[in-house]
Amino acid sequence: EVLRQTSESKDEALKWQESFDWDQVTEPSENTSDSLFFPICFEFDEQPAKYSTADISFSINKQYVCFDQFKLKLVCIRQSDSLMVEFHYDSNLFQVESIELLSKQFQALLESFIKKPEATIGELDILGDRDRHQLLIEFNNTQTDYPKHRCIHQLFEDWAAQTPAQTAVVFEDQQFTYAQLNTRANQLARHLQTLGVGPETVVALCVDRSLDMFVGLLGVLKAGGAYLPLDPLLPIERLTFMFQDAKASMILTQRHLAEGLSQPLTSTVCLDTDWEVISQHSAENLSSGVTPENLVYVIYTSGSTGKPKGVAVEHRQLLNYLHSILEKLALPFGASFATVSTFAADLGNTAIFPAFCTGGCLHLISQERATNPEALADYCHRHPISCLKIVPSHLAALLTAPQAEQILPRQCLVLGGEAVRWELIAQVQERSPGCRVFNHYGPTETTVGVLTHAVEVSGNDVNPTFGTQTVPLGRPLANTQLYVLDQQMRPVPIGVPGELYIGGDGLTRGYLNRSDLTAERFIPNPFLAERSPASEAGERLYKTGDRVRYLPNGNLEFLGRVDNQVKVRGFRIELEEIEANLSQHPSVQQAVATVREDTPGSKQVVAYAVPERSRIPSLSDLQGFLHQRLPDYMLPSTVVLLKTLPLTSNGKVDRGALPAPDGLRPELQAAYVAPSNEIERTLAIIWQEALHLEKVGIHDNFFELGGHSLLIIQLHSRLQEVFNQSVPVSDLFQYPTISSLAKYLKHGQREQSSFEQSSKRAEMRRNLVTQQLQSRKMQQARRPH
Repeated sequence: EVLRQTSESKDEALKWQESFDWDQVTEPSENTSDSLFFPICFEFDEQPAKYSTADISFSINKQYVCFDQFKLKLVCIRQSDSLMVEFHYDSNLFQVESIELLSKQFQALLESFIKKPEATIGELDILGDRDRHQLLIEFNNTQTDYPKHRCIHQLFEDWAAQTPAQTAVVFEDQQFTYAQLNTRANQLARHLQTLGVGPETVVALCVDRSLDMFVGLLGVLKAGGAYLPLDPLLPIERLTFMFQDAKASMILTQRHLAEGLSQPLTSTVCLDTDWEVISQHSAENLSSGVTPENLVYVIYTSGSTGKPKGVAVEHRQLLNYLHSILEKLALPFGASFATVSTFAADLGNTAIFPAFCTGGCLHLISQERATNPEALADYCHRHPISCLKIVPSHLAALLTAPQAEQILPRQCLVLGGEAVRWELIAQVQERSPGCRVFNHYGPTETTVGVLTHAVEVSGNDVNPTFGTQTVPLGRPLANTQLYVLDQQMRPVPIGVPGELYIGGDGLTRGYLNRSDLTAERFIPNPFLAERSPASEAGERLYKTGDRVRYLPNGNLEFLGRVDNQVKVRGFRIELEEIEANLSQHPSVQQAVATVREDTPGSKQVVAYAVPERSRIPSLSDLQGFLHQRLPDYMLPSTVVLLKTLPLTSNGKVDRGALPAPDGLRPELQAAYVAPSNEIERTLAIIWQEALHLEKVGIHDNFFELGGHSLLIIQLHSRLQEVFNQSVPVSDLFQYPTISSLAKYLKHGQREQSSFEQSSKRAEMRRNLVTQQLQSRKMQQARRPH
């Protein structure tokens, strides 16, 4: 069928051969690799074994004619019953190893076709036996042994017995030793057991960032239960759904949060006001009957159905991750770890459990300090940190501040949650050459992380055969199997994109109380027969939805998604959840959401809505509606109103045709008021640059315009640079309009007796900011798309 289609296409082209005009072909530019008329060429020729004329007989030994530019050419010459195949290539674009790999795959394809001439194209094999063995067996040879009979809290108890006076956790000016934390956790655990907590019992834990987080966590585990971390900053509607969906038996919280969280027929324990009763229990370690096969925690992630879904993790999966990551980090016992992530995601587990299970000291960084580069640098200067786990975009924002090198850990930096750019690695290595950098990857469904890549000191470990735009994800951790598969669930060759499937000891139980969704994403492993005889018949693979490819050295590179799931500032977002909630607004007919990166390194969620004709909602109205239902990180930076959504030929939404936000000020409830003095004009320019808007009014709310916590960090750095005035990050949240912030800055300058004499300096600052903004726009305009 394919041969017939090709032949017909060739015959049709031959009809127009005489009409072809070479002058119409665009002349090659300097970058000929991107402007070739025939980048991929194919030549086929048939020759007799010998040529004879009169008394002369000869044969052609070699021929090669090249008169056009190309990236790659396949030449086939048939002589009698033999076929000679050659690849010719541009050595400026390809390494010889790449072409050798391609030739092996082409030979495997030919052999497959000869064996199965009636097969469809999709059924042909492109992998030889040797390559298949390498992908399925050699790259997945990760089996290691470790003690599997213990639970996580028991490892903590070992260190509490060995180093009772060692500091276990620090939060600002408060801290607990291992003995103190173990005592309080034991008392809470016994109290919880009297309330019915035991194995497989889910207990919601909703507290402010404080030492209570870890008292509650360990107390639940020691009682035998599993904790459900809830961020009190989330909308009440979302918190209520997660609590009810998980069928949690009780809530561990604090008095000031209890009223909004209370549920009918549910016990509520306040870790502050109820402690007098809790402390009456024994401080000794206790037994709960929990085993490594029982739940350890449930974490909710964004859901494509419009509602979040809970991932059920067992002790044994967390235990496997713990032993695996500790081997990679290679830190000494008693090292200091820092966590800046929300407790309601598993990002911070890379620091929490390695600290508590190795006698380390865990530093819980407050939200205010985590978004204030100067305050965080000061803290890290006073409290040297051995290991920090952080989202790349968060770190990039922090590194814009002066003396940001103090934020970097002394020994080990772990980046995770989103793709890592080489530019960030260069900044880290320039500021802290001795810091080891790891790129860490793993969906929540596979327990914190399954891939780790240790970046070389030079930062130049991009494979020359396959240049990577982002830092590779690396190789699998212990007892983990990875498969890069096509749509027919077959392994793809090295260098070819496919979807990542994950198996092994880190695979979680699945989605809590969602057997249908679990069956959809956790599938039987089809490659058990090709693995060792010890493979268990019930082994599963998790379908990640991530597009990756193998590099020749066995590392994996992240390429994107096969669906609408995205990562923004380290948070996993199912765009369908945003769309489902926006569609519930009474003035919205249709809605779609996407992620745009119009400025490199700056991702933003943008929603598009088709409103009812009779009532057009304002941006403030839509954002307020979503704010009651979605966490802050899922809120669109703007909502673009359209008459209709663009559709593809088959009737689906054409996301590629969705227009970019026009950069104009959106319609807000606050009327536009132009800046009226030098400080307001300077602030307006800074805001316009940060938010990519052409104008901002003095009463416009920074967050309603699309601002978020990481932009606040950048805003903070620019304000200090331009005004030379210390502004706490917390005050930027308190004064979210230009008008209020200008009054705040003006008051501060008067206190310094400098404002009355600063009009000329203010004008100079405004001109400086304007020049910098124009310069950046010119650089972006020159940047190739």
